[in-house]
Amino acid sequence: MKNIIRINRASFYAYHGVFRGEQNVGGKFESDIVIHTDFTGAAKTDSLKQTIDYEEVYNLLTKLAMNQKFYLIEALAAKIVEELFKNFNNISQIEVRVRKNNPPIGGVVDFVEVEVVMTHEEFKKQFVKK
Repeated sequence: MKNIIRINRASFYAYHGVFRGEQNVGGKFESDIVIHTDFTGAAKTDSLKQTIDYEEVYNLLTKLAMNQKFYLIEALAAKIVEELFKNFNNISQIEVRVRKNNPPIGGVVDFVEVEVVMTHEEFKKQFVKK
């Protein structure tokens, strides 16, 4: 059985970007998080202890997005994935999308978006030291 927890369109005002104006003035960002997990036990027992608390996921996301500055949304998305794997057990795969609204690219664009998809096995190979 596949179980998925989604957080959609989490919005935050932050100061990410390469250009000084982005870092000083800031802008609106959004993120989607898709967590592949097994919450069969939680569904049977109705217990939060047997699943991933999405309020904690949201708090981790906003802490990273609002308390750290990144030049690139690619780096922010990758850091979110890394911290989710480090802080929550029972995740088999994570998908994180980060959007920058009204990016300063010399044209009219609603947003740019990056996506990082990583399995637990890929995380272990990349981040867990042997």
